[in-house]
Parts: sequence; C-alpha cells; structure tokens
Amino acid sequence: MNTLTALPRRGPARTTVALGAGAAALAGAAMLSLVLGGRPTPPADLWAVLTGQADGFTTAVVASRVPRTVVGVLVGAALALAGTLMQGVTRNPLADPGLLGVNAGAAAAVVTATALFGTVSTAEALWWALPGALAAGLVAHAVGSGGGSGGGGAARLVLAGAVVSAVLTAYVQAVSLSMPEVFDSYRYWVVGSLAGRDFGVALTVLPVIAAAVVAAHFAAGGLNALALGEEAALSTGVNTAAVRATALVAATAAAAAATAAVGPISFVGLAVPHIVRAMVGVDFRLQVPFALLVGPTLLLLSDVVGRTVARPVELMVGVVTAFVGAPVLLYVVRRMRGSA
Repeated sequence: MNTLTALPRRGPARTTVALGAGAAALAGAAMLSLVLGGRPTPPADLWAVLTGQADGFTTAVVASRVPRTVVGVLVGAALALAGTLMQGVTRNPLADPGLLGVNAGAAAAVVTATALFGTVSTAEALWWALPGALAAGLVAHAVGSGGGSGGGGAARLVLAGAVVSAVLTAYVQAVSLSMPEVFDSYRYWVVGSLAGRDFGVALTVLPVIAAAVVAAHFAAGGLNALALGEEAALSTGVNTAAVRATALVAATAAAAAATAAVGPISFVGLAVPHIVRAMVGVDFRLQVPFALLVGPTLLLLSDVVGRTVARPVELMVGVVTAFVGAPVLLYVVRRMRGSA
C-alpha cells in the first residue's frame, strides 16, 4: 500500500502554480528587504549597485542589508521547517518550534554566559545559544519519548517540552532579575531581531539548517503515513519510531539554529504550516519545500514592516511577526473550517 493513497492530493498544475507564486513572493520579499529601511533605496539605485555604477554611500547602504536578508531567509526557512515537522509529528495544529523548550534552552544558555563572562556579543551569544537550544530539545525528546508511541507518545512529548520550558524559564528569570547587568544584555536578545547579523552568523547556522532540511526530506514520506494513524502507518511497513526521531531531531536542530542566530521569534513556525497546507494540501513531501519558501517570505516582510512603519525607529522583527502573522493565520483557519 502506498502511504499517500488515502491522502487528498492537489493536481500538478495547481502545485506548479503554487510553487511559482511562492518563489515569486520570496524574491519580492528579498527585493523589498534590500530597498526599504531607514533610508529607502529606489530600485534604480539597487540596479546601479548591482551593476557597479552606484556611489559609495548607496553601495554601503545596500551592502549592509544583504547579510540581514540572507540571515532572514535562513531563519525563516528554519522556523517554518521546524513548525511543519512539529505539527506533523504531534498531529497538533497548534504545535510550534518552542514546544520542545528550544527557545528556553537558548535563553538559559545566553543568560548563563552573560552571568559568568559579562555582556556577550552577537557572535558569542550564537555559540552559546545553539548548544543550549539543542540540549533542551534533546532532553525534552528523551524524556517524552520513553515508553510508548502513537498519540500518547505525542502527548508525553508535549508535556516534557512544557516541563523543560518551565524549568529553564524559571532559571532565566531568577538569574536575570537578581543580576541587573544580565537583564540589560538579555532583554535585547530575547525579543528577536535581524539587526546587526552578518555573514558569519549565516555561515555558522547554515550547516545545521541544511542538515535539518535533508533529514526532513527523508522523513516526509513517513510523516504522510503517520497522518493516517499509527496502525495504518505500521501496516505499510513504516518504522514510526525512526520517522518520529528523525523529524523531531530535524525540527529541534532547525529551531535551535534559528533561535541562536536571531533570538526567539514567535508565530512563524505556527502560522506557516497552515498557510502551506492551504496552498498544497497535506502531503509532507510538498509541505516541506513550500515551507522553505513561505517562512522566509513572512519573516522578511515582517522585518521590512518593522524597519519602515515607525521610521526612523526600528521595531524588532520578533514584535512584528505576531501582528503580521496573526491575521493571516485567522484567515486560513476560517477558510479551513468553512471548507471542512
């Protein structure tokens, strides 16, 4: 039995149109990220920069936005991928990358580094946050995956993630409130921002995100089987434990890399899977690549709004994503309910 025979599928023409629309939207968002900011850059000036005919100041302005845009693409893709995998494994439409305590683990690591060594730079915070986020996710996975599988296993995983998050959040609050200098440094990181990120950040998290994408590709077919139920998946010969482990490790790694790079950013991992399912249906072999397009688009557009809506003041992207993403998610949910 093919694992997709019982899943509703979209026609190839509609899938191709959706793919083209997603790619065009991402290209447009990247273009806006390069031309809009504290000082708008007309498209003609951007073209002059690309052709080497712009003045030094315009070239410097555009060049400063390139690494920010690249990091935004990577982080948006990682968060969307993590959310898609988490919702697939838990079969919970409200699951997001923070479910396994990844955000809390990264925050705890950054707070610990600041308390021990003083204020840490963006690069130093990255190297602390990444192992902290991975460790928290793996602890939640180890605690929640023991003894059993199926829906009960998913419920245990969610509970384990909640426990890990609660413990680490309490630790972060205790340290930051008792040490004002730690709080002053931590409060800028915890909101989530693309500002000040350079190519070094992108190069550091790229291998982790790339490995997560590869793992997600191999787990996609198994997630389709899991969507049919535990017994149906087992009857097709799918190793459900291996599929869950692969998807969870990929989701944890992707979310950890994104959080380490720019701080915790909410809502992208929650909203994007709903948008993707509305575009291409429930086949995870399509959801994974489309999430890699939609996630960066949403994050880059949110960052552009943050840079322009209160100019010259800049709103951090972690604040904007909730305002941008919430109406989109509500619209998609209402459409899904109306077509059910």
